[in-house]
Amino acid sequence: MAKKAGFFSFTCCEGCTMVFIELLNKKYDEYTRKMKIENFRQLKTNEKIKNLDFAFVEGAISTPSEEKKLKEIRKNTKKLIALGSGACNGYPSNQRNKFDKNKQKQIQPLIKLFHQNKTIEPLNKFVKVDVEINGCPVSKEDLMNKIEELLKNK
Repeated sequence: MAKKAGFFSFTCCEGCTMVFIELLNKKYDEYTRKMKIENFRQLKTNEKIKNLDFAFVEGAISTPSEEKKLKEIRKNTKKLIALGSGACNGYPSNQRNKFDKNKQKQIQPLIKLFHQNKTIEPLNKFVKVDVEINGCPVSKEDLMNKIEELLKNK
């Protein structure tokens, strides 16, 4: 039976998502036999997050709505995979966390305007992460190896 997977993006450039799409050029037939993609904004619209075997989550968390959706994803998946540096350690999106006080004061109106959290944080600040694939973006080989490992495990 095919594993159910979802791909989700938060505050990031979506480079890791593009690496996966490029990987599909070589692995499409194999992956679609073994993995049913339930959620993937760039490929299909499905707002319901339900009964996933894997959730690949890219990007850091910068807003209350992202935090809420991340918790919904965690609640509805067996394994949550932090995909890329933003998801694993918050970088590069979290650079503003280290701005000096003057720069922090200057950006406060924008933080309020765009309903941003005070800081930008990696996924593990909010939920349990089962697997991390670091890189900005992740390497095609690392992603392929991890997907194939996940598909082999029961």
